[in-house]
Amino acid sequence: MGDTLNPILPAGYDIAWTTVSVLFIALLVVALVSLARSAQRLTSTQALIWALVTICVPVVGPLAWLLIGRRSGLAHVQPGKDL
Repeated sequence: MGDTLNPILPAGYDIAWTTVSVLFIALLVVALVSLARSAQRLTSTQALIWALVTICVPVVGPLAWLLIGRRSGLAHVQPGKDL
């Protein structure tokens, strides 16, 4: 008997791309939720720019917000205010 592939089972690359897509969407959602929670500490222009960068620049945009943007938004908080 020859080797035959089961047509019902997905190919390895289908599983890999699905995993990458799910991870990207999860990263995007986490970044947007974090941005929404930090929006009151940013000006409306800053929040809009960060939202556009997060949505329009795949992977790098959400990572930039999570690694850089949140920190810069926290720097504008006054010492007497609660987070």
